[in-house]
Amino acid sequence: MTLPLLELNGVSRTYTTGGEPLTVLKDVCLTIQSGEFIAIMDASGSGKSTLMNIIGCLDKPTVGTYHVRGTDITSLNGDALAALRRDTFGFIFQRYNLMSDLSTIENTEVPAIYLGMAKTQREAHASDILKELGLGDRMQHHPNQLSGGQQQRVSIARALMNGVPVILADEPTGALDSQGGREVMAILEQLNREGHTIIVVTHDGDIAAYANRIVHIADGCITSDEVKRNQKQV
Repeated sequence: MTLPLLELNGVSRTYTTGGEPLTVLKDVCLTIQSGEFIAIMDASGSGKSTLMNIIGCLDKPTVGTYHVRGTDITSLNGDALAALRRDTFGFIFQRYNLMSDLSTIENTEVPAIYLGMAKTQREAHASDILKELGLGDRMQHHPNQLSGGQQQRVSIARALMNGVPVILADEPTGALDSQGGREVMAILEQLNREGHTIIVVTHDGDIAAYANRIVHIADGCITSDEVKRNQKQV
């Protein structure tokens, strides 16, 4: 029997705020198979972002278990967890999180530096990815020389640099105009067709409509988990 790619069982996350406990995730059970395109929606509150942080191994549950390809992340030390995160997840953020003093190609290369990839190899690989994303003529530009849509494509290139199977996108179109948003979602659709598992965190129903599975969260709990028969076409 094939193990799920990602599996959360009874996951809760509690923080201490002002000396008082605040539970933002409550008994979440979620199984994600390889190749899915999932939108996680939460109209308000921090539940969806907290869930994304746990899925991406940026945070750990207070209660419950989380397995990545059958490995319980709570059993891993810091170095092992960082390696699993590096080899499994690529992150796309609403505000791009690019380094202002680095060029487009240098920003793209960053994950491969931590992987230990040789400089010539990572330059060639980054160049290939950027060309595929339509940024072949912007490789030496810095973030302040790029449009919002171009910056988000650089962040997608960076997420793809290490060949990871899962792309986690936190409000990936939130800082873009409608045309830029459509272009980014079209790229994510194409990556999903190529075999990547895509998980988008959003409050926007139009963006969620691109996914073929929509998970709704309210008050820290999953309230619905719907698999769509037909995926939205660009």
